[in-house]
This record gives sequence, structure tokens and C-alpha cells, in this order.
Amino acid sequence: MNAQQILSLGVNSNRSEKACSFISFPLQDPIMVPTVEWKNGAVRLLDQSQLPETLAFLDCHTVETVADAIRTLKVRGAPAIGVTAAMGVALGAQTITATDYSTFSQAVLAICDGLAATRPTAVNLFWAIERMRRMLKTLQGQPVSAIKQMLLSESQAILEEDITLCKTMGRHGAKLIQSGQTILTHCNAGSLATAGYGTALGVIRAAWEEGKKINVIADETRPVLQGARLTAWELMQDHIPVTLITDNMAGSLMKQGKIQLCVVGADRIAANGDVANKIGTYSVAVLAKAHNIPFYVAAPYSTIDLNTKTGDDIPIEQRNPLEVTSIHGSHPVAPKDVAVYNPAFDVTPAELITGIITERGVFKPQEIGRHFLH
Repeated sequence: MNAQQILSLGVNSNRSEKACSFISFPLQDPIMVPTVEWKNGAVRLLDQSQLPETLAFLDCHTVETVADAIRTLKVRGAPAIGVTAAMGVALGAQTITATDYSTFSQAVLAICDGLAATRPTAVNLFWAIERMRRMLKTLQGQPVSAIKQMLLSESQAILEEDITLCKTMGRHGAKLIQSGQTILTHCNAGSLATAGYGTALGVIRAAWEEGKKINVIADETRPVLQGARLTAWELMQDHIPVTLITDNMAGSLMKQGKIQLCVVGADRIAANGDVANKIGTYSVAVLAKAHNIPFYVAAPYSTIDLNTKTGDDIPIEQRNPLEVTSIHGSHPVAPKDVAVYNPAFDVTPAELITGIITERGVFKPQEIGRHFLH
């Protein structure tokens, strides 16, 4: 089948309907759709593993397919993962046949545990699942049919709040950008990584909407190439000038004075202001410090983990060696059976970060715990 055809794939889970389905479109004239949404009784995801070649939507009809989409990076980006997990909980709740609260709640909590096991680093995942757990607890005594609807409504509220937070964050961050500047970003922290608008790219997008003449340099972000595949594509859709570079070019461009500011997203921010983000972020921060270039992190409150004291306590996900030894798992770029180390994230110490941009304003990283205690 080509990209212009509707592609239906799925795994039968002893059900008549398919567990998931794909709808693909050509990219000559892309159709802008949400990263994640509730659609016709399913969790619909923009399948980011197929970008930039194909704009494809994955309809998840089971919790298992939602979990698989998170694990396999069909949906990625800390806020987007959180929203997807919340909708996964709501989706799973709809399929539970129990009519008494005790049995129903135990089944929902098991769904929460399964989704929490998909990826370890992005704290938004656990934040969203915990919010769904709290909602479930407050609904004790309600009819199960009503609880199912309220869980779905809560997941939708999480989605809508994320978009609002990102737009507010963007306005705060745009004040840091001057017209004529060139901004470096690493990985993808745009609308694709959130429910919409974006964190780091939300800051860039807000500055562009204010009429500031800016340019963006996007690191390719090996090994999964989120910068090349996603950030460059997303900025081009918005007609924001973007230049793609390999990860090892950033220092040279900084030395030449071609970069005036760096802004990245985050997957977890510790209480002391240390930040976990996509592997390679630490290198960018070190280079920015060496060249006296401001280095900012943009993230909503759901990314701040006050229970994690420092970056040393953040669990770092280790991923499949094939991501390093091949492109898309099918084009080898390294010798067979070579030893591989493939952490998905690294930690940038607070002292390398100029400021953390949030929906409440911009703070010194060391201040973040105090401002988000409540």
C-alpha cells in the first residue's frame, strides 16, 4: 500500500474490532491534527515514528496498544506521554465489565501500573497517571458508568490544560528572545511533544507570532533523529526559518557567533534544578556555558519532580542498541555485534542552566523547588 491509501493494521485481542488502526496521508499538503486526542471511542495518536515521510494517525482501541505506542516512540515527548497515558487509563476503564466500585477500581489501578511501566524517565507520565488515580479515589460511591465518563473527562482536562500551559509558557519565554537572534534547540519540544503548541518550540513559536525575525538551528539528535525528523518538519510547517545541523556542529557555530540563545525542553526537573532531557542536552549546555550563551529550559509544572532531590536520582532509560547501530532499524551503520551504550537521556546540572521557563514565569533553576512547592 502507498501513503495515499488507508492502512488498517492491528492485533486481535480476542475482540471483533482491531486493537489499533492506521490512517495515512501523503505529505505534499499536510493536514494539521492534534498529537493526541479522543476520537470515536479510541485514543488517536499522530504516529511520530513515520514522520517526516508520512502523516499517519494511529487509533488505539486497547490499553495494550497505547502502552506499545509509548514504548516504541509512536508518541513521545514528556507532556504528550502524560496526556496519552491519562487517555489510556480512561480507555481501559471503558472496557471493564465490573459494576461494583471495589472490583472496578482494582482493575483501573492495574491499568495505571501497566502504563507506568512503559518508560521510566519522563515524570509527566507518572504525574498524569497519579492524577487519574486520585480522581478514581474521589469518585468512590458513584455509579461505575458515571466514573467511566468522569475519568474520560479528566483525561480531556489534562490535555486542554497542557495546551493552555504551553501557550502561557511561550509568552513568558518569548520575552527572552530578541528579533534577529538565532536560537539552537535540541531534540523535539514542540507541539509534537505536547498536546499542542510546545514547550521549547512554544517559546520560539510565540516569539515568531509576535513578529520577531528569528532563525532556528536544530540539532539532528542522534540516534532517533527527533531534531531532524520532527523539529525541522514542525518548524517548516509554521514557516519559521530552520537550519538542520549534525549534533557535533553546535560548538563550531557557537564559536563563530552564529548562535545567540539555546532553549530545550525537559523530561524531568529535580528539586535542585537539575534537568533530564534527551541525550546530548548536557553537551549543548556545556558548550553554551563555554561561549557565554544563555541556555534555557522550557517545561510545565508537571515536569517538575520535587520528590527527586537531584539529577543523580533520576532514572535514565536505556534503549535498544539497534537505534544506534542502524537507521530506523533496517539500515546498518555499525559492525554487527558491536557493543552499544544507548541511554535515552542525560542530566544537565542546574549551574549550567540560565533559567527555567514555566507557565508561572522564568526562574533560576535553584529557585524552582521553592516556587512549585504548592
